[in-house]
Amino acid sequence: MISSEQNRFDTLYHRHLRALKLQGLSDKTIDVYARAVRRVAQHYDCCPDRLTTEQLEAHFSKLVESHSWSTVKVDRNGLQFFYKHVLKRDWSWVEIIKAPKIQSLPDILTPAEVEQLIGAARQLRYRVFLLTTYSMGLRLGETLALEVGDIDAQRKQVHIRHGKGHKDRLVPLPDLTCRALRALWCRHRNPRLLFPNPVGSPERIRKATTPMNRGGAQKALKVLLAECGIKKRSRFIPCAMPSPHTCLNRA
Repeated sequence: MISSEQNRFDTLYHRHLRALKLQGLSDKTIDVYARAVRRVAQHYDCCPDRLTTEQLEAHFSKLVESHSWSTVKVDRNGLQFFYKHVLKRDWSWVEIIKAPKIQSLPDILTPAEVEQLIGAARQLRYRVFLLTTYSMGLRLGETLALEVGDIDAQRKQVHIRHGKGHKDRLVPLPDLTCRALRALWCRHRNPRLLFPNPVGSPERIRKATTPMNRGGAQKALKVLLAECGIKKRSRFIPCAMPSPHTCLNRA
């Protein structure tokens, strides 16, 4: 972009980020909505406030060919937000971008397959992570964010904070999972995190202030699926409890 275009874009982009935060949207939503504005600006090498309807339609036409419909929908919503809250304009033609309605079911692992995965995990943190996630029906980010103070062993429940929709909830804590979490904590003794960042010396892990990397957990699951010969494209989906010996015998 030329200097004047870049300056105007920077101003509008920062207003966009501020409006997203003021709407109370999650960090992930803010990131993808902001990326939508950057993508169209980069495509035309100009500030998007001057794009015509025809240019926007052409942009989305190419986006449909090169990206998934989920990306197209997110970019549509991100630009619609930009027009409404930053440019203060209507964007009525957004209705022409309609993704096909596809209802697909995720591949859900059986209890035996989950037990196989846990048994195949060589590191205690991954065994406990898998057990905690599957046994309590948690999302990946919810497990990573668990803290020592969230566990109520006496009442056998866990406080899940800022889950989907920024909502808190209480979930039952199985005895096996409680024992596994205790065994893991006795290894690292981090005063706050149950799954601290494992990088560095034991002392650094004990003092870690960030949880285990999300991408690392996802990669570990894919590796374990391959090693176990499980062909399902599994995500972290709740299932029945595996048998007690699998996780703790190797702790």
